[in-house]
Amino acid sequence: MQRFTHHGLGIAALLLAAVFASTGPVKALDQLDFKVEGGDAEVEKALRSASLLVAAQAEGSANVQDLFASARAEYQQLEGALYAMGRYSGVIEIRIDGREVAAIPPLDAPKSIKKISLRVVPGPAFKFSRAEVAPLAADTKLPKTYRVGEIAQSAIISSAASAAVDGWRAVGHAKAEVTDQDLTADHRTAMLASSLRVTAGPRLRFGPLAVTGQERMRVNRIVKIAGLPSGEQYSPKELEDAEERLRRTGVFRSVALEEDAAITAPDILGITAKLAEEKPRRLSFGVEVASSEGAKISGYWLHRNLFGGGERFRVDGEIAQIGAQGSGVDYALGFKIDRPATLSPDTTATALLRIGHTDDADYVQDFLETRLGFTQYLSREITARVGLEYSQYRVTYPASTINFRNLALPVGVNWDRRNSKTDATQGFYVDAEAAPFLGFGTSDSGFRLAVDARAYRGFGANDRVTIAGRFQAKGVFGSSISNLPPDFLFYSGGGRFSAGATLSIAWFYLGHDGPTQRWHRLFGGIFGSAGQGDG
Repeated sequence: MQRFTHHGLGIAALLLAAVFASTGPVKALDQLDFKVEGGDAEVEKALRSASLLVAAQAEGSANVQDLFASARAEYQQLEGALYAMGRYSGVIEIRIDGREVAAIPPLDAPKSIKKISLRVVPGPAFKFSRAEVAPLAADTKLPKTYRVGEIAQSAIISSAASAAVDGWRAVGHAKAEVTDQDLTADHRTAMLASSLRVTAGPRLRFGPLAVTGQERMRVNRIVKIAGLPSGEQYSPKELEDAEERLRRTGVFRSVALEEDAAITAPDILGITAKLAEEKPRRLSFGVEVASSEGAKISGYWLHRNLFGGGERFRVDGEIAQIGAQGSGVDYALGFKIDRPATLSPDTTATALLRIGHTDDADYVQDFLETRLGFTQYLSREITARVGLEYSQYRVTYPASTINFRNLALPVGVNWDRRNSKTDATQGFYVDAEAAPFLGFGTSDSGFRLAVDARAYRGFGANDRVTIAGRFQAKGVFGSSISNLPPDFLFYSGGGRFSAGATLSIAWFYLGHDGPTQRWHRLFGGIFGSAGQGDG
């Protein structure tokens, strides 16, 4: 039986290794008795969750040496779990076939194990009789539970120490640390006195960014993309932002910005970017087949670092509606290049060119679209964008052929609070864009608006059930439908049932023409029979 205060269990690792090397696996654990006395159900649950022996039994461990090693390490494991609950006078007893594990010499390890008995008396939950940490930087927020009278959980003490250090680091004292701690447990009164002393160290400034591990990426572009403010006051947030900027280029497999161990006189802290680059190229393709829409072949080729400055170049190709009922083959080819840190470290420039052909049941169209734009990262969740687009369409209807030319200025914002971009179970996503456009020749001028909002809420263990909802609203204002290219119009309709909850709304300002035949096509899916829309 072993009673814990503030010292751990010494383990003769070399002797254990020698014993384990000379002993072969034999019959494993037949029985594990796990008893918690004087504690509630939550205490027992926490201890069982922390137990190495319970985990070994669940995994069906069949190695005596592993079980013996787990039993010896179990003391510290359960002690840590008790400390985490503020219980500092616990008693832990572990027996292998009647022998106390702590008393078994490493050279006398058992050759077989039939039964392990584990008994824990958690003892009372200690409360803080003193909860101090000093000195503190201005605006430092300590955990609310780090105060006299609260349960003295070890994690709360660690959180208070981390908060104190982070407070000093946030105002430029990068080398702040806890240099002294006085933790005194009074077992008679079940009280714990905690006193922490912090040494802030000098206020420091960022030195020049050093770079290691790069292969094809130019160092000057890495420094510019990172945007670390050399010569300015140290800030952990600036360090995190610099790492994020490098990661979102997609060029690197891993990014780590490490602080120098020593200070360069008088007050400079050097930072080193340790990088590992991804493979520069990626190729992907896919095939889809539908009974009514035919087959679609699509693919893309991606270069993550085209000119050595983090330029992301992508070529997309698609051939669709192969063998479709009532329409011909569609095809499109697109070229897109993104350049990070163009105007500022948080600004990405984008250039796009797309050409293609659409063979619909109602019209045949050849098109060209080009765009130059900028995306500004306002935070990790919010981006804003602005661009200049030119589009040209040659559309052949059954009775006429019309050429449309438009110049647009789209302005948009994106707010993404999802916990995952590919498998969201919590959060929301909102994307909104407004685009005034100028028409040339037969094309009308007007204004486009689009909003896409989604929300996710997971329920149950690990969010096994997720409810998702989506709202879409799109509109064209100030233009006649007959004087707009098909790609500027919105089509609605679809099947009888869709998973989740989706609400799509489309509205159009018709101008002086009034409704036309195309109105019926656009709104047939909303006002007509279910499943009869154009999709």
